[in-house]
Amino acid sequence: MKVESVTKEETKKPERKIKLAIAKPEDYSNKNVILEKEEELICPVCGSKNIIKDYERAEIVCEMCGCVLQQNLFDVGPEWRAFDHEQRVKRSRVGAPMTYTIHDKGLSTVIDWRNKDSYGKDISADKRAQLYRLRKWQRRIRVSDASERNLAFALSELDRIASKLGLPRNVRENAAVLYRGAVEKGLIRGRSIEGVAAAALYAACRRCKVPRTLDEIAEVSRVDRKEIGRTYRFISRELNIRLAPTNPVDYVPRFASELKLPGEVESKAISILQKAGEKGLTSGRGPTGVAAAAIYIASVLQGTRRTQREVADVAGVTEVTLRNRYKELTEHLDIDVTL
Repeated sequence: MKVESVTKEETKKPERKIKLAIAKPEDYSNKNVILEKEEELICPVCGSKNIIKDYERAEIVCEMCGCVLQQNLFDVGPEWRAFDHEQRVKRSRVGAPMTYTIHDKGLSTVIDWRNKDSYGKDISADKRAQLYRLRKWQRRIRVSDASERNLAFALSELDRIASKLGLPRNVRENAAVLYRGAVEKGLIRGRSIEGVAAAALYAACRRCKVPRTLDEIAEVSRVDRKEIGRTYRFISRELNIRLAPTNPVDYVPRFASELKLPGEVESKAISILQKAGEKGLTSGRGPTGVAAAAIYIASVLQGTRRTQREVADVAGVTEVTLRNRYKELTEHLDIDVTL
């Protein structure tokens, strides 16, 4: 009796692709710039990219076929748990993460301004004089040449404008990356540092869908609206930034919050704007005016009316613009509003 041996194909090792996403000046059209290394795994059995990292079982598993790609994973996170920001800060034993909003990316050290030692005791007079000299030299070392000095000034100006506008951290990081890209390509020459910083922040707001108008940015910056708009068009062309027109829906949460309107009004306004977009009523018109009109209509329909002046002031448009957009929306969407 002859027994045939059946050979099975050896299971191939998981194909691993390592992506190192570096923020290059020619690749600024992406909505979110990834600033860290990420690993992409592909299942060797079915070729799926839907891979799950199960830290409870310490395994990496394919979601489609169940193949275990890796096991006995190491948890690189902290061994402690924190339930709020204060606990996280107290229990953390490492410094702040790398950030592009500081000219040296936050990798340098700073001598504390308080004249106390590690035990909290006051330092003697001789040591204070020595620390004063060390602090002075530390500041000089951190900013060594003119380019670093200009970058430090620009990023501090960018952070100041972002703080005035109440912008989140991801917008500031995106703006800092854009500004660094403009510096690398020599786009700052012949233009004011404040103007390029304000234009980079305006572009970052649009990319992160946290829109601010040119008037809002010009109000808190040291340059006028015209220069910011001109600089924004220039750097967006040179850095190949492709941004879709601002959606009026993105303005609704902020306007509704400033007017202290309930969530029902916000949802109704978004619904009105979505219907208006399907009929092409938002194209060719200022997004703030259309958003203001939708909020005004929604507030009347929900019984929490705000005056036209209140809505117009929050949106930064005139009452005439608000009334024109209001008439267009009510007529084309067949909305019956009783004033």
